[in-house]
Amino acid sequence: MNDIKNKRLDFFRSMIGQDMSGSISAFGRWLNGTIRVAEEGKLVADYVVRDDMTNPAGVLHGGVTSGILDDLIGAMVFTLNREFAYTSVNLTVDFLHAARQGDTVTATAEVVRAGRNIIHCIGTITATDGKIIAKAATNLIQTSVKLPV
Repeated sequence: MNDIKNKRLDFFRSMIGQDMSGSISAFGRWLNGTIRVAEEGKLVADYVVRDDMTNPAGVLHGGVTSGILDDLIGAMVFTLNREFAYTSVNLTVDFLHAARQGDTVTATAEVVRAGRNIIHCIGTITATDGKIIAKAATNLIQTSVKLPV
């Protein structure tokens, strides 16, 4: 099992500084963040707010904000060396500040508690000036889908 764990962590670590255009998640490819930190139970990625990510007011759309957090947290769960895939059962997002087209935001996904069947995680999106754009809490549940070795 440690070999699998190391392979999964090594994969994310090999992606540091690269965009996620090769993600297994089609949505993740569209978001196209850049991995900055990859540790067991933690991923950090930067995202550039594009025009197609904004609402009519010209700020990062709430759905995209939620999607960034959900997608990065989902990717982060792969670093936990689980035998089965996990899926979100809830996602609570607080929108605290605006990000505008052209801004680079940093998303962080972290495990709070990893139980046998339920994993509780948090996520934040921050601006370059340190302002918190959004924060999230989510629970993921184990599925019956076995992950490839």
